[in-house]
Amino acid sequence: MKRALVTGGNSAIGTAICRELSSMGLHIIVHGHQHQEAIHEVTRLLKESGGSAEAICCDLTDPETTERSMNQLLENGPIQVIVHNAGIFADAPMAGMTAQQWHQVIDVSLHGFFHVTQPLLLPMIRTRWGRIIPISSLSGTIGHRGQTNYSAAKSGLHGAARSLATEVASRGITVNVVAPGLIQSPSTEHAFTPEQIERMVPMKRAGQPEDVASIVGFLASEKASYLSGQIIGVNGAMA
Repeated sequence: MKRALVTGGNSAIGTAICRELSSMGLHIIVHGHQHQEAIHEVTRLLKESGGSAEAICCDLTDPETTERSMNQLLENGPIQVIVHNAGIFADAPMAGMTAQQWHQVIDVSLHGFFHVTQPLLLPMIRTRWGRIIPISSLSGTIGHRGQTNYSAAKSGLHGAARSLATEVASRGITVNVVAPGLIQSPSTEHAFTPEQIERMVPMKRAGQPEDVASIVGFLASEKASYLSGQIIGVNGAMA
């Protein structure tokens, strides 16, 4: 059974991704940091649905802690699917943005991608099969006011993924970014009214977490074996 690590697996999108990959027969490692009870709840739900799952808690901004956690996971064999979904917001106009707001967002999304992926890469390469799927955002493609930190982090993922794709292409490993737009979640409901979403999105609605998860599932499958180094938008035609 192939093993998949989903960082930020307790978020709305992360949970949907865990369910999708579990339905494909993968063993799911649900990662989180601050909301440990939610991580264990997702793991429980996957098992109740007949899947195989476990939870892992670590701070992706801490390289030593993350490396130890990844090495512990490797004791049970290689991880061949990595979905880096973890990310945080700290929105502010750049003129009023603090250094902490800048670094926190980049540390989780961009540095976290390196801290998770680098220790897992050589064992994956040895299997000559793998799928690496960072979850980005429309902000990483077109930018949004008040999100210079978030846009920088997500755009950085785009460059990292394209370069990494060339490094591992000959080893049967693909690297593709999924960049969602407005997706239904508690944070979206808090930030936008239905009227605002209708004006902003050509499809006149927010997407569902399952819309993102289905693309991730495809990218993690054998059907996507010749697709790599791409940024795939899931945004209702916003860009």
